[in-house]
Amino acid sequence: MTSTTTSQSSQNNNRNKETSSSSLNSSTELKMSPVADGISDDMDQYRRGKLKRIKQREAALSKLLSEVRNEKLEALRQRPLRIGVVGFGRFGQFIARSFVKHAADVVVTSRSDYTKIANGMGVKYVSLENKEEFLDHNLDVIVLAVSIMSFDDTVKDFAPFLKAKIEKDNDESGPLIVDVLSVKEHPRDIMLELLPEECDILCTHPMFGPDSGKNGWHGLTFVYERTRIHGVVLDQTKTTHLEEQNENSDPEDSDVVNRHQSFIDIDGIKHNIHEDSEVYTEGMDRMERFLSIWEEEGCRMIPLSCKDHDSHAANSQFVTHLMGRILDSSQMELKKTPIDTKGFESVLKLISTTTADSFDLFYGLYKYNKNSLDTITKLQKSLEDVVNNLQEKEAQEKRENSNGNKVVSK
Repeated sequence: MTSTTTSQSSQNNNRNKETSSSSLNSSTELKMSPVADGISDDMDQYRRGKLKRIKQREAALSKLLSEVRNEKLEALRQRPLRIGVVGFGRFGQFIARSFVKHAADVVVTSRSDYTKIANGMGVKYVSLENKEEFLDHNLDVIVLAVSIMSFDDTVKDFAPFLKAKIEKDNDESGPLIVDVLSVKEHPRDIMLELLPEECDILCTHPMFGPDSGKNGWHGLTFVYERTRIHGVVLDQTKTTHLEEQNENSDPEDSDVVNRHQSFIDIDGIKHNIHEDSEVYTEGMDRMERFLSIWEEEGCRMIPLSCKDHDSHAANSQFVTHLMGRILDSSQMELKKTPIDTKGFESVLKLISTTTADSFDLFYGLYKYNKNSLDTITKLQKSLEDVVNNLQEKEAQEKRENSNGNKVVSK
């Protein structure tokens, strides 16, 4: 009985194995059959077709977005900038006069009441106490035309009002902030530290003023650094190098065109104005339109990093002011005489030009340019060298005369 049961069980197991094997073979044959292959191919074609259609729609949307952005930019370009000037003293009035010719509106603010002068110039005056009212004019650009000594406090005072205005308008970008100081690294650091990140920053130095620019700005030097656009802090040393390459290249070359539309940030990353950022594109356009005002007035445009500017300025602008102040000291008592040479007339003109500026400006050139002390030290050493050379020459003559007298006496 047991033997029969065992035999039947073995037969059942064999049949189950045969059935399982048959099913597996059938499944394998089905997968490998032409019909299965056809189904698989159809699925792959379907997926590829769907992906292609998605890409086509994506390309069409991208093209449409690009066209809309270009139309918006064109509309913005047809609307002149609204420019604000903080500090309406002698220099503020000087630049505002030219801004009026290019801007849709010019709004100025200052501690003193300049309403009458502003009205005569065709600009609107707002008291510095009413910062909210000043910012409510929805300015595209704000130029900080204050003295070096009051610059830090001015930025500190305006920063919270700028932040509140941006938040109230729920805007991704604030106005472009521009400085016009004679030193560059210090205001650059202050603006990067204190201004809202939504504000783009342009550091500039018009190397002329109301006296040298009274007959127009043609041929006068304007130095600038594009410092920050849409939160990206630029590495101006590399940007300047690219612009120098562009000036010496064929403007029709596509690579040159691309370089004109690109910049490198402080981390060495290259960016392009066609990046997927509408705010960035508008910010770059606004900055270029503001720079074009100075260019259209005939300025010689010099892109230069703030660091390089201060290095050069210590050996040009500061040393000029330093010599003017030294020669104007009570110790020198230089004044016009009936027998003045052209060279001496130039010396008197240097004294007149440099002392026409406030001592605060001169002090600011010294205090806020770390290269200035080195210039003073070099000047002192140079003066010592010149005096030593004179004294050595005098001593040599005395020795030679003494020797000559000894020979004669013999």
